[in-house]
Amino acid sequence: MRTSLRSALVFSAISAALLAGLPAHAAGQANASSYQAAIASPIRTDDDRKTDAKRKPAEFLAFAQVRPGMKAFDVSSGAGATAALLTAAVGPKGEVWAQNAKPNARLQERVGNATLPNLHAVVADFNDPVPKGTPPLDLITINMSYHDIANTPADRAAMNKRLYQALKPGGLLVIVDNAAKKGAGLSATKTLHRIDEETLVDEVTKAGFKVDGRSDYLHVASDPHEQPFFKMDAPDDKFAVRFKK
Repeated sequence: MRTSLRSALVFSAISAALLAGLPAHAAGQANASSYQAAIASPIRTDDDRKTDAKRKPAEFLAFAQVRPGMKAFDVSSGAGATAALLTAAVGPKGEVWAQNAKPNARLQERVGNATLPNLHAVVADFNDPVPKGTPPLDLITINMSYHDIANTPADRAAMNKRLYQALKPGGLLVIVDNAAKKGAGLSATKTLHRIDEETLVDEVTKAGFKVDGRSDYLHVASDPHEQPFFKMDAPDDKFAVRFKK
């Protein structure tokens, strides 16, 4: 079932209300406020903010059900834009790991900032991306990178199984990616940097995950799915899937 930002916020609000004894509407307002505070956080850079209009960080945080104190892990983190957003959202009592297959200088510079003691850079192969000794995780994210991982020699079945093992029971894996034409499978991952949603879902669920929700907050119906996203003048069609252990 696909969900909008409103329904995602409502879900988060109800959960927060049950935990805190607050009315659902009050909890929902608190969640929305905390997400906006995370987006405005000074630990995010000007470069991070340049993509906000396209990536819709408030909707992302709501769909991923991010809460203060979470332990989160961002796969294929690049320079760490998503990891920094998660760090701001989980707060000082939370912790975030940002994984890349190779060292990323911009991420290292970001992590070296004294204001980010709870953000950690990880260099690990995609076959086994979560280092031993990492505590059980509440949330794993793969933001616009699963199609890139498909273009590497990585064993994605092994990767997905390791991600499943790294999560706490009930933990979430949230994947956002560029949509290919239905039925395209992996045929467009190199040429168009897109992936078929159902192919991705099939791969991930084979590791034991269950689909917990889908969202159309980045859906663009007018996208013909015939160009790489970075060559388009308008936003491309993206999908978001939330899996649960």
